[in-house]
Amino acid sequence: MGNVRRLGVLVGLPFEAAILAPHHFGNMTVRSAAARPARARREAAALLASGAELLVSFGVAGGLDPALLPGDLLLAETIVDAEGRRYAADIGARAELLAVLNDERVRGGALLGTARVVATPDAKARLFAGSGAAALDMESLPLAEAAAGAGRPFIAVRAVADPAGRAIPGAALAALGAEGRVDFGRLLAALARRPGDLAGLPALARDSARAKAALGRAALGLARAFG
Repeated sequence: MGNVRRLGVLVGLPFEAAILAPHHFGNMTVRSAAARPARARREAAALLASGAELLVSFGVAGGLDPALLPGDLLLAETIVDAEGRRYAADIGARAELLAVLNDERVRGGALLGTARVVATPDAKARLFAGSGAAALDMESLPLAEAAAGAGRPFIAVRAVADPAGRAIPGAALAALGAEGRVDFGRLLAALARRPGDLAGLPALARDSARAKAALGRAALGLARAFG
């Protein structure tokens, strides 16, 4: 994909866009879906309309494969939906980014598209058994569908934040505001209702920090490969 000059990057949350910011180059456009699949479809269409030649899904993912650890980076080979339809990532662009990353913790495999957060190990295990996907997220599938409809290439770059065996405390989900930012007032209110969730927050924070570090390396890789 050496002829790619314009990247359209779709993220789900503001912190993912912030990770990209230091590595932003002139022909990169970044849009956020705010963790809403319907908005992800609109933002993917907007990226295509802006002239993006390569679409990129960038951010965190939930692990489904028990072998994946927090901070592992998934450069997906395919995106799969709930009905088993598959969308192949661009081979050339994926190879270019892999060559630049040169990271032993980069994995391949499939990403499962989901319309909601999957928060429990049991639910993750069922999805892994049914799909064989390594991880899941809410933005890669709408982006892959948009790319396929327009005949444009795409790749998906996702870091594991919550591994297959980790539950996401309900209070952490309740704390997300409309744009995907953590609202500490909502977090405190949720913890008042569910004080037991407090015990799970430190592990969630550690896992998230590992994922953010991996995304930092991936952002640098995008700039080196395509900037």
